[in-house]
Amino acid sequence: MPTTVAARQELASFLRSRRERIAPEQVGLPPGRRRRTPGLRREEVAQLAAVGVTWYTWLEQAREIQVSSQVADAIARALQLDPNERAHLFVLSGTPDPNPLAECPGMSQPVREMLERLEPLPAAVVNSRCDVIAHNRTYGRLVDDLDALPFEDRNIMWLAFTHPVWREALVDHDETIRMLVAKYRSAMAEHLAEPAWKALVKRLQQASPEFCEVWERHEVLQPENRVKRYLNPQVGLLTFDYTNLWLGPHQGPRLITYTPADDATRARLQRLYELTLTPVAVPA
Repeated sequence: MPTTVAARQELASFLRSRRERIAPEQVGLPPGRRRRTPGLRREEVAQLAAVGVTWYTWLEQAREIQVSSQVADAIARALQLDPNERAHLFVLSGTPDPNPLAECPGMSQPVREMLERLEPLPAAVVNSRCDVIAHNRTYGRLVDDLDALPFEDRNIMWLAFTHPVWREALVDHDETIRMLVAKYRSAMAEHLAEPAWKALVKRLQQASPEFCEVWERHEVLQPENRVKRYLNPQVGLLTFDYTNLWLGPHQGPRLITYTPADDATRARLQRLYELTLTPVAVPA
């Protein structure tokens, strides 16, 4: 919970300001009549976040109440906070973010431009927790449409264990998931107390018996450059030399790049890149 009266008051003001900027129709609620204030009502935010109306009212009144990570996450989603606003909410509430969005110390506008310049080579920025923080168009279509997934699902381990298209696309699936889990366990040694790391493990344990079995092996491995193979649904088999380029301290964020390992992959990759330039049809 907030550690000072000033923090609680700032949090209350911040929540009110974010609530008042959202029109009811933006969150699927009817506009209604006789609204004395702009934006959402407190009870509507409470409904969207699945918390008690009285509790949420106390929060906006700067009362000394406890805010859990899960509740703060629900409020952030209900208020449609962007990454900066979300981080501000968690700082003021004095609780760690269980699912940080694009928090990546190695990210910058020059890095984003580099991702674009590397096209048609697939490239992405991945943090040590296996979250895909940013990616270029070719990486986004390396297997499926990555942009169609919510951010919390853009995690390499989550995709490898739970996403049907990604599971099928990983030609060396058994070896890949074993190495992913071993690298994650090795990196997690420096983050054992952090909720986001434990939350991902718990989420995978609940979703995948296969993950539970691999996780219990307690294997560890450091990131390495190697060959990766994907069976892309649109262009066929792609074989890459996979490279890690560190953007910060070891076990921090890294730029991953995929270079064609043979002429067939080079030709198919060019075709895939051309497909990324074609707008995806939206069903009527």
